[in-house]
Amino acid sequence: MGKDVIIACDFSSAEETFRFLDRFTGRKPFVKIGMELFYSEGPDIVKKIKARGHKIFLDLKLHDIPNTVKKAMHVLSSLDADIVNLHASGTVPMMEAALEGLMREDGTRPLLIAVTQLTSTDQEHLEKDLLIEKPVQEVVMHYAKNARKAGLDGVVCSPLEAAAVHASCGNDFLTVTPGVRFADGDLGDQKRVMTPAAAKEAGSDYIVVGRPITAAEDPVAAYERCVRDFCD
Repeated sequence: MGKDVIIACDFSSAEETFRFLDRFTGRKPFVKIGMELFYSEGPDIVKKIKARGHKIFLDLKLHDIPNTVKKAMHVLSSLDADIVNLHASGTVPMMEAALEGLMREDGTRPLLIAVTQLTSTDQEHLEKDLLIEKPVQEVVMHYAKNARKAGLDGVVCSPLEAAAVHASCGNDFLTVTPGVRFADGDLGDQKRVMTPAAAKEAGSDYIVVGRPITAAEDPVAAYERCVRDFCD
């Protein structure tokens, strides 16, 4: 499986999103559609971007009782996204129900991955806000193993944890890693980060990159820099 760079299209409107994507006249980048854009524009935004030739990671992070998540995933499966996700903290039964909901009549489904811990969460937040006293990496590994047990395809984790996830869950278990910044860039609200080249060495399968590309003076050049550093 080849590595790839996913651009986080965290825009508030279809107009802004298409204005950004229109810059890419050559390679069609893999894009992430998150809550802001999806809730602003609705499901049609997924279909419209897909029709332009982009692969799509639909990043809605579902987390609810198993039956509700199963029904929601059934709806999302019709949008033809390539990857969808949920929170691993929703438990193994919820993840298993999500897989059932995603399966289409023809036996196909998008890849399903689980968020372990957000890259904005550090040890202090884990202990003070969530009352989880285990080390972050131990928590991530436990959630990753649960996702594997449930039959999921991989996890969202920090690039700092990608190698350990592969060691625990196998090289075929995908690691999709946000928290990627250029060495000369701003960390923003991310706590656990790596450069694209370091994420490649750590074993990330996909990196999700937002502001370092979308807020760059030349987004296409920033994207190509990520591709060179991570994929080549």
